[in-house]
This record gives sequence, C-alpha cells and structure tokens, in this order.
Amino acid sequence: MTSMRSLPALGAVTLVLLTGCSAGSSGGPAERTDARGTTETVVTGLDAPWSIAFVGDTPLVSTRDDGEILEVTGDGTRVAGTIDDVEPSGETGLMGLATDGRDRLYVHSTGAGGNRVQRYTVEGRPGGLSLGDAATIVDGLPSATFHSGGRIAFGPDGMLYVTVGDAGVSDAAQDRGDLAGSILRLTPDGDVPADNPFDGSPVYSYGHRNPQGLAWASDGTMFASEFGEDTWDELNVIEPGGNYGWPIVEGKGGDDRFVDPVQQWQPDEASPSGIEIHDGTIHIANLRGEVLRTVPVADPSSSTELLAGEHGRLRDVVTAPGGELWILTNNTDGRGEPTAGDDRILRLTGR
Repeated sequence: MTSMRSLPALGAVTLVLLTGCSAGSSGGPAERTDARGTTETVVTGLDAPWSIAFVGDTPLVSTRDDGEILEVTGDGTRVAGTIDDVEPSGETGLMGLATDGRDRLYVHSTGAGGNRVQRYTVEGRPGGLSLGDAATIVDGLPSATFHSGGRIAFGPDGMLYVTVGDAGVSDAAQDRGDLAGSILRLTPDGDVPADNPFDGSPVYSYGHRNPQGLAWASDGTMFASEFGEDTWDELNVIEPGGNYGWPIVEGKGGDDRFVDPVQQWQPDEASPSGIEIHDGTIHIANLRGEVLRTVPVADPSSSTELLAGEHGRLRDVVTAPGGELWILTNNTDGRGEPTAGDDRILRLTGR
C-alpha cells in the first residue's frame, strides 16, 4: 500500500532543484563551490537511510529501520511502499537497492530467515509510484547484528551481484560451501550463471569480512569496498573465484594464496560503504572517516579526500541520470551525531 509521508513543519524536508539555491534554507550547510564542484542539499529529514537507486529519472531511497522505500518528489519524500517483515537489528534491516532497467526494483533486506533479495515491479507515475508484489530472488543468506553485507548491484554483464558479510563467524568466509563472507553472482531471476567460477555455486569471490560497495570501471574491472576489523579497511579489485584472505589476512598480507587490496586504510579513517565510478574516478562514501574518498581507476593505490568532516557519516554515492553525484549521509542510525535536517541527500556537481 502506498501512503504519503507527512512533511514536518518549517521545511525540515525540503527538495532543492535549482542550481545556485542555498541549502541553508533546509537546515543544512550552505551550498559551497570550489575546485571540487558545487555541493547542494537535495532533501533532508531522512531516518537511517541506506541506499539510493533510480527508476528512470525518479530516485528511491531505502530506510533501514522502518522498512520503507521512499520516493523523492518535488515536495520532499513520500512512501512508495513498505517491505514486509523486515527485522532490523544493529546493522541489518532494509539495506541495498538496485534497478535492472526494466522498472523493477531489487531490495536487499533482513527477514526472520536471514537476509534476502526480493524483486518488485514499480508501478504508477513519478510522484505516485508504488511497489507491486514481491518475488524472492534469493533468501536464507547469513545475517547478524554486525557484518551483514547488504549491497546489491547489476554488473555490465547483466548479472546481479550481492555482498554477504561473515555474520560474525569469521572462519565461514574461507568455506566456499558457506555463503558468509562472499560476493554472490546471480541471474536477475536468482539462478546460478553457468559461467560462475565454481560449478553450481553463486559464490563469485570469498574470504571477505563485510563487503559494502560494488562498482565497475568502463573496461569491466570490478571494485569492492570492505570493512576490516581493527587494522585495515580495503578497496579490492574482484577477480572471479578470488580468495581475499579474511580472517587469515586483513589488508595486504603478501600471501600468494590471497588477493591483496589495491588500497587500504585504518578503520577510523574510512569504514568504506557505497562506491560509484564516475568519469574514471572511484568515489567511496566513508562512515567513520566522514569523507568522500576519490581513487583514480588508472591509479587505484592513490586517493584524495573530499567533504572531510562536513556532513558526518556518508553511506552511499550514486550517479544520477543528469550526470551529477548524489551522496547519502548516515548520521541517524545510532552511531552518528545528527545535526539539524539529518539525514540528507547531497548533490555534487561540476566534477
């Protein structure tokens, strides 16, 4: 069922559509323009948002703790649908979103039987979108209060990729018979592709602790961000069948049995979540580090920090249909320090 979300008074949820408008009017930091581009507030007043996806030109946002899919409209946000039986706990709940170019929304969430990916048709017109019935693509995925994965994305091969955390059982990440600590590759209907690296298995890579972001370069190179434990967070190039070492190795181990990350950071500087490749640059939304980190695809061992400390924790980054980057903050999930108007979507233009 579709319902309108009531908008708080005094513009606590405000949509900014005109370039050059001040974001300060929506309770956020003022627009700023420098060599990095222009940062604007798109919408405010979000509660524990997790992921952004576009159906056509229309943005949808998942909210982790209440199971709602929000449509961003010219008036703020409205509830396009509520995912049934979501059971949030700690890092779990309603998480990743992805679209397949056919007005179908894929949703990664936590239910009573673990994590699952479901598919919904998106019905109606912009400003009045709703979700059809759910079709389960995969279920029974490992889930826990921590290390629960949650990202989904379609690759350039048209296949659906799903990140699965180790769910607190570290050794499971080295067991290919256990889906914990892996990145899965499935057809859009949930079948195992015949060309997966392990016959009959959805596992595409393993030995992960908590992979959180997925993106592909123009040449098809696949990148993934990953939360480490106490020593190193990682940016990895994902190889079919690759073993990324957890829990035997965290960060660069120099062990030929495992694939080393192309870059690593201490967790208090990073906690890398969603990633996006835009104009040859990997953009990484960081939680604890509170930065948008940029990494050149041509030189993935180097990086630059943008927006450092300006907007708090950053959860997701995507390219909007108009070509600008949209960035999702994550300060209302119980770990951040919300300011007036949090959480929000930011728009970064001119890069």
